Amino acid sequence: MVIGDSIRLVEKARPAGLDVIYLQKPSQFDAALVPVCAQLLLMDYQDVPAAEALVAAVHRLRPVARIVTQTEAAQLVAGHLSDVLGIPGTSGRTARLLHDKAAMRELLRNDGAGSVPFLRNPSRAQLLAFVDEHGGAVVKPTKGSGSLGVRLIGSPAEAEQAWDWCERFAIGDFLVEKLLTGAEVSVESFSRGGRHTIVAMTAKDTDGGVVETGHVVPAPLDQATLASVAEVTVGLLDAVGLTDGPAHTELILTAEGPRIVESHARRGGDRINDLVALVYGVDLEAATYRLAGTSDPLAGLHPARGAAAIRFLTAEPGTVTGVTGLAEARARAGVVEAAVSVRPGSVVPELRWSEDRCGHVVVHAEDAATAVRLARSVADSIVITTVAGTLPPPQETLADLLRPFDEVLDPFDHPQENSCAR
Repeated sequence: MVIGDSIRLVEKARPAGLDVIYLQKPSQFDAALVPVCAQLLLMDYQDVPAAEALVAAVHRLRPVARIVTQTEAAQLVAGHLSDVLGIPGTSGRTARLLHDKAAMRELLRNDGAGSVPFLRNPSRAQLLAFVDEHGGAVVKPTKGSGSLGVRLIGSPAEAEQAWDWCERFAIGDFLVEKLLTGAEVSVESFSRGGRHTIVAMTAKDTDGGVVETGHVVPAPLDQATLASVAEVTVGLLDAVGLTDGPAHTELILTAEGPRIVESHARRGGDRINDLVALVYGVDLEAATYRLAGTSDPLAGLHPARGAAAIRFLTAEPGTVTGVTGLAEARARAGVVEAAVSVRPGSVVPELRWSEDRCGHVVVHAEDAATAVRLARSVADSIVITTVAGTLPPPQETLADLLRPFDEVLDPFDHPQENSCAR
């Protein structure tokens, strides 16, 4: 059973010889999936009691071997349904520990390698005191991905501004953490039977903000750092009880050693899976399906061959008036893919989360430094022109940003007052 994924992902079940029962929200359904699925279930899978009843009924008639999802909004539901059906897969507990950043922080509170000072739903006074003590902080929702609702705080004055923003944004259940300083990396791993394989490490670029603007695989790290990052990651995966499937774990390389930012029981987003496949020869999305069969999920994995990088396109807020340089970018040596997601007339908002980016370029080169330079050069050659003009009112709340995707952050939560409003 596949929950919530796109046709590009679902089609990867075919080579594994699997029949797919597909569960999706009606608002997000793509009719192109009809010929690639054995059965279609259209309902709001975040309506947990209804999803549980329907999936249990289907399982009695057509037993489900595994539940697969690469969709963050479906992680908690998939874990819960695996428990209900009594089938292998990520458990509800593991899904909760990885999806709920506060739960993960609490688990790691006494772990020297993973522990980071934090507070859940602090008062305004507690937030100011935390920033005064630690000198910098990050405010984020306890659930979510794609840098959604993340804000950096560097001073008490910025803490006051962050609190006011938190109230306006209706962030709800939130976390404040000590700001970690250092290079950011992610670990792309795959587990089977509780044994964790570190497939790749990815270096990240945010240009000093919270939204990721580029990645490169493999991360250019020395052997000692690679070993330390791997050790911390495996420790986390063991602690949360992940036994099978992909994981994407983000860390900061601080002066005291690697510190975990967050982790997810899925492959990394932002086309990281494509970078891994280009360099290491294995598709972690396809590997996930092979867990339901008998073949080796990581068949084809080989040592790194060159490096691959992605650079995301951004533009000044406003209405798009033109896009130039795309055809020329696609023709350059080393470019694997170049795409723009806006066109004349599109409205570009302020860069708040990953969905506000305007496109990307993917390149392959002989080493990480060359790949990063090429990706930046190609991205810079694609010009998206905007005019400020009069923009529509910005989407003010977290719920507003999620509404086009028909998602809630935690389907098990009951409606509650905004925690920042206390």
